[in-house]
Amino acid sequence: MSLKYIIVDDESVAHDIISKYCSLLPNMQLMQNCYDAIEAIEYLNDHTVDLIFLDLNMPKIKGFEFLKTLPNQPKVIVTTAYKEYALEGYELNIVDYLLKPFSFDRFLKAINKAFINTSKIPTTVPQEKHNEKPEKVFLRTNNKHIQIDIDDILFVEASGNYVKIVLKEDILSIRGNLLALNELIPTDNFIQVHRSFMVVQKHIRSIEGNQILIDKYTIPIGKSFKNQIDTILKQD
Repeated sequence: MSLKYIIVDDESVAHDIISKYCSLLPNMQLMQNCYDAIEAIEYLNDHTVDLIFLDLNMPKIKGFEFLKTLPNQPKVIVTTAYKEYALEGYELNIVDYLLKPFSFDRFLKAINKAFINTSKIPTTVPQEKHNEKPEKVFLRTNNKHIQIDIDDILFVEASGNYVKIVLKEDILSIRGNLLALNELIPTDNFIQVHRSFMVVQKHIRSIEGNQILIDKYTIPIGKSFKNQIDTILKQD
């Protein structure tokens, strides 16, 4: 399953940057490059998408005015050079507000916010949230449902249209992609370290150069995900 997106921006360089960043992530499918809101409206009249990357300062119809015309708004990530419109954007239920120029690391955080880290950071006692999480879940693989213990998941790997879930004593393959994985299992303890890999931090045995060691497995660290690893190391 791919995540379909469009880019609505009057600057071609913005299209190039966003599509390049999306190409680093699994199963992101560009459906249309729209250079003004009219083009986007015409496309969305006949098609549905999961995500819109939206510029604000465009000719004909401004970004937020465009959003107000949509009867069924998909997830929206605003990409703009104007920070003063952020509050209005959140009132329109946008996912995130990227201020140009933005890094891949910041872009990835926005994508994760849209499709992975949907759970809010707890404002009460952390243990209360922990108790709300399911300890076991059923996953469909090979025409049957298998119950797994969430704590047994070491890491996950995207491979084509499937995700490999590596457990302490088993390996399962399920249909889907990393970005939609949170629909099947809780992913707020996962960290993406490569375009094809997400790891569970508590199971990391060591980090050596561009590799992460978990149990008997070696997971590569992608160049674009170095900041994710730095975040782990700074927590120690």
